[in-house]
Amino acid sequence: MRTSTLLGRADAGVAALTPGYFALVMATGIVSIGMRTNHWVAASVVLLVLAAVAYVVLVALNIVRAVRHRAQLAEDFADPARAFGFFTFVAATCVLGSRLSLEDHFHNVAMVLLLIASLAWIVLGYTVPWTAVLGPRTTTQPIATANGTWFIWAVASQSIAVLAATLEIEFVPYRAGLALLAVFSWSVGTFLYCAVGVFVGVRMLSVPFRPTDLTPPYWVAMGATAITVVAGARIVMMADAPMVDATRGLIAGAAVFFWAFGTWLIPPLILAGLWRHVLHRIPFRYEATLWSIIFPLGMYGVGSQFLGDVDSLPIVHTIGYVESWVALAAWIATFVAMIVNIWRTVLRRPREAVDATPTAAR
Repeated sequence: MRTSTLLGRADAGVAALTPGYFALVMATGIVSIGMRTNHWVAASVVLLVLAAVAYVVLVALNIVRAVRHRAQLAEDFADPARAFGFFTFVAATCVLGSRLSLEDHFHNVAMVLLLIASLAWIVLGYTVPWTAVLGPRTTTQPIATANGTWFIWAVASQSIAVLAATLEIEFVPYRAGLALLAVFSWSVGTFLYCAVGVFVGVRMLSVPFRPTDLTPPYWVAMGATAITVVAGARIVMMADAPMVDATRGLIAGAAVFFWAFGTWLIPPLILAGLWRHVLHRIPFRYEATLWSIIFPLGMYGVGSQFLGDVDSLPIVHTIGYVESWVALAAWIATFVAMIVNIWRTVLRRPREAVDATPTAAR
């Protein structure tokens, strides 16, 4: 069998690679930012290195997939239930850039990542909705496939705003352009969050909702509010620019609104998980979409701390501080589960292949 060899199993894994696997980089990068905010510099640097390595590896794997498995890649683009996962590349690029921008010698690298992410955001922003939603219809209506991954579209937009606002202070000659980009992408992301919320709400009310449909990406609904808070706080902290001066008060107030709504979403999401895994006994095992839970947890922690500092709200800062450690614990558990899963599905030789090996060859 082809999958009896390591190369065969690796190739099969690349073929089945989910578009949303860049959530691994998103989660690792935001937890790294959280640890740096909490002054655990060594842990933050380790997480930064892991995020950078994961980013490079995933980019390489996706290139290989585009070359060797174009049919599977095209199927992902055409499926509204999976296509929005491609926006994790945009968000991962910006989260990695935001973490690198906290180091004095990596501002230029962060700027390059912002340019890459902005280009990808524009291309995917027009192609994914058209291909997945407005393209040729199948027997299934697109609204029936609306799920938590659609919120990643809004997350990608807000990640552009975060990185642009972070770099606006550092690159004085480009301050006006970066301020415009930050406010523009924040505004687009806010609108997209509201629109996707309507789509997902209509899907849940109009189509039977089963426990198997309640996948981890629904946590992105909370993560999108958290990154909107971070983007808003970063914009409020930006140096003076015409676009910033015109919107600073509005964005500051909206950030508080989104933080409150994101906080309100946490209990229902926890209860939904209990409904899925405890009441309906769906096994809890590792899957790539689990990173879609870690990222919102980390982003909520970072967002709460930023908002608490900007608006002088000590209790909000404390909530974020505690949440950052919760996110780290969840990241460690998920990372270990991922390594075990890779060992079992790719690195370890299948038992049936071992049993089929002639005795003389053992």
